[in-house]
Amino acid sequence: MIAPRALLALLLAGPALGQPLPGLDGQASRRPALVAEAPWSSLVRVQSEAGGRCTGVLIAPNRVLTAAHCLVARQTRRMLQPGRVHVLAGYHRGEFRAQARVASLRVAPGFEAATSGPFGADWAVLRLAAPLAGPVLPLAGLPARGTPAMLGGWQQDRAHALLADTACSVLAQVVDGAGRLLLQHGCAGTRGVSGAPLLVRRGEGWAVAGVAVGAMREARGGLAVAVAGLPLLD
Repeated sequence: MIAPRALLALLLAGPALGQPLPGLDGQASRRPALVAEAPWSSLVRVQSEAGGRCTGVLIAPNRVLTAAHCLVARQTRRMLQPGRVHVLAGYHRGEFRAQARVASLRVAPGFEAATSGPFGADWAVLRLAAPLAGPVLPLAGLPARGTPAMLGGWQQDRAHALLADTACSVLAQVVDGAGRLLLQHGCAGTRGVSGAPLLVRRGEGWAVAGVAVGAMREARGGLAVAVAGLPLLD
């Protein structure tokens, strides 16, 4: 089973409140990543007109995988209309190589906008109004404990540059109360990394093993929804 929700925090970026950021351990575990180089060139910044910011990944030219809680309006606690969400490819310091509006969104069965949970159902696929030029990443099978991993995104403490932990690993396979599979990982990442892909090696490249959805409140690491077996490209 997963850790109690009180020990975990969602990773949607918002206004800085002067509180310690979850998912970090105070060490310099994250480094700047080049958005023009693989696999980071497949990541996109997911933004809403309601002010939320998250990370996502291209899994097809017109499909972005992200966290469902990134699409919940803060004030109404309802899902955002697709037209209020757009994605930026290659974002760095206010510039980007391409952008696209979201035409429709598909949220995991069982996800509740009012509570932004449960963790195991916290994923969504965005269908873009127009395809984005750029590389897509394949989906991985279920990684074993100890599998080397990477996690990166546009995070609250460095909102305009992509930061990544490139030397972490999968710690365990866990389940939520409904038996949905998650991956516990030791990658440093904080608010804004929601929806980012947990990356593992696949041959000479990288593949998406999970979708980052939560972080430990006072320690490095967090949770990602395992993508193995999910109907993401249906």
